[in-house]
Amino acid sequence: MKNKPCNVTFSPSNEGKIRYFVKNSEPFDACVENVLSTDHCVVLGNKSSRAMLTEHLTAALAFCGIDSIDICMDEMEVPALDGSSKKWVELFKQAGIDKPFFDKKQYWTVSEPVFYLNGKTSLVILPSDELYISYAVNYDHKDLTRRWVAYNPKNQEEIIEARTFGFYKDLRKFQMLGFAQGVNLENTLGLDGEGYTSDLKSENEPIKHKILDLIGDLYLTGVNPLDLKCQILVKEAGHAVHIKTAKMLKEKIIQCE
Repeated sequence: MKNKPCNVTFSPSNEGKIRYFVKNSEPFDACVENVLSTDHCVVLGNKSSRAMLTEHLTAALAFCGIDSIDICMDEMEVPALDGSSKKWVELFKQAGIDKPFFDKKQYWTVSEPVFYLNGKTSLVILPSDELYISYAVNYDHKDLTRRWVAYNPKNQEEIIEARTFGFYKDLRKFQMLGFAQGVNLENTLGLDGEGYTSDLKSENEPIKHKILDLIGDLYLTGVNPLDLKCQILVKEAGHAVHIKTAKMLKEKIIQCE
């Protein structure tokens, strides 16, 4: 990645799916089957084209209740903007698209528990009477050791604006590998020793960003995770685990009566 400027155009669609058109190549759907990579970000695509860093845009689509849209890009990497979903959500609202999840009447659940367990990492999805998401982390940082955050409608805006993050000491290594070329203090929250490279937008912002990523990743099942009547319990996971679980979840989703 060379941090090239990317123009993105959104067009209404009646196809009932989220489709990417990148550099006039063959389009592809935003779905778990088309995930090509989860290293550092979610990469979607097909044999001829791909889109990178899709998770924050997908999460914005979930929060705005958008399930059918065409996304046209003249470069492969989705703009990072401020490192969260906030700018995307604002753009959709300005366009007159704003469908809060709690106004919807259609809900979904799972026919049986869905889970991924591997050492210290776990992601469990259980049937419930309402949506509950809890995300726990345990990083080598004083504010992120054995901490967790729960999602609820009251902190929805804080999750939408939660920026991506990483340890500042790892930045040079990632950039040498071609990643994180567009990182700056505006779009990335750096973890520096026992502090941060910029002020937090809200308490536990990094953990809230993990919930944001999770929502974007689970939306690739074709069902908005904000419409699930489930308990979603996550501990020390990431994109790879989110997507693995999403593939299992897709086979267990059923419509609520």
